[in-house]
Order: sequence, then structure tokens, then C-alpha cells
Amino acid sequence: MRQRIFVVDDDEKITSLLRRSLAFEGYEVNIANDGQSGLKLLQQEDPDLLILDVMMPIMDGWEVCRRVREAGSSVPVLMLTAKDDIQDRVKGLDLGADDYLIKPFALEELLARVRALLRRKPDKQESDNRLQFEDLTLDLDSREALRSGRRIELTAKEFDLLHLFMQNPRRVLTRDSIMDKIWGYDYSGESNVLEVYIAMLRQKTETGSEKRIIQTVRGTGYVLRGEGG
Repeated sequence: MRQRIFVVDDDEKITSLLRRSLAFEGYEVNIANDGQSGLKLLQQEDPDLLILDVMMPIMDGWEVCRRVREAGSSVPVLMLTAKDDIQDRVKGLDLGADDYLIKPFALEELLARVRALLRRKPDKQESDNRLQFEDLTLDLDSREALRSGRRIELTAKEFDLLHLFMQNPRRVLTRDSIMDKIWGYDYSGESNVLEVYIAMLRQKTETGSEKRIIQTVRGTGYVLRGEGG
């Protein structure tokens, strides 16, 4: 799975440049044009790196960074600023940013810093070959699931779908984002394929008194969480 980078910046020239350049380097790129939209995006998905502008409308980058860290996220944060002011850089680092880059910047330097920050973040599959959510365990080596000790047989697509949910517990995943990651943006098959696979996963993970953990968020998508939240 490609590494995901979120870029939050209100400068369309910069977001356009970074979208093209990062995609060319093999990264999956998502863009938000203000701090509030960036936070909403972060609530839906967990990126591998966040590139965050300081001066933005609605909510500035400092506030976004503060809220990201208060929420317990350890995502690496690279902050961009037009101010070459040591106090601004110190403020960002104190709020939890991992690195700082002054605008205008050389693209080569930004890409080097991106690579360095991503090297610091351990790959989830390398650091832990099992994902756990409540009584459900997903073994990434054997590609099988266990619920309360009961072995669950999964097809390749069922495994990929459950893996995506367990990488993003309690985060609402939109239907479009799930389709893009599991079937690809150019998928042209049955339009209800996601609903069919959700139903099959529910059937396999719910037997007897086991509670539902893949919840429907009407009008949006799905979320992995218990009945009580």
C-alpha cells in the first residue's frame, strides 16, 4: 500500500506543485485548502505524513497541529511558513511539529525532508504483524482473522477491506475512499460491490452473540467501532 501524505495549504500553486511532485514520487496525496478542512480529512483517514502550512484562513496551522497532537496522533508533521522567524519555528516545534521549512523552498529539499520523516515512522506491518480491535485480531502474516479465538476465513478482498478498517479504527471512511483504496479509482464493475463485501464481512465476524463492529454511517460510509462507540 502506498504511503499517504496530506497537504493542508491555502496556496493553490503550492498544493498543485506538491500534488504533482509527490504523486510522481509514488505517494498518495490528499489536499485540503484550510485548517478546518484539513482536520476533517484527518478524522476520516490516518496519513503517513502531514504537510501543514502555518498561515491559513478559518484555522491556522498551529491550531491544527495542536489539535492533532491533543487527539493522540503521532503522524509526522512538516510545517511550511513564509516567516523566517525563530519564534514562529519554536512555537510550531513546541506544539508538536517534527520539522519546519521556510517558503519559498526548493522542491528537492522538501522531498528530502519528506523521505527523512517517513523513515522515522515505523511501518505498521513491520513493527507489529497483528492488528487488534476489541476481540478481533488480524494477522498480517497469515492473512487470517480471529474473533474471540474463533478463526475466520477471508478472501483476498475481504482481508484487504478488513485491514483498511483496522488501520483506521473509529474513523469514518467514506464510500469513495474505500472504493479507491480497495478497488482502485478506475473500477468499472458492479456499483454495489462494497455493500456486498460489507455484508459478507459482517456475516463472518458476527455469529451468535458477537456484536456488530462494522457500522454504517448513513450518507457517508462505514466505521469500525463497537455498538457503544
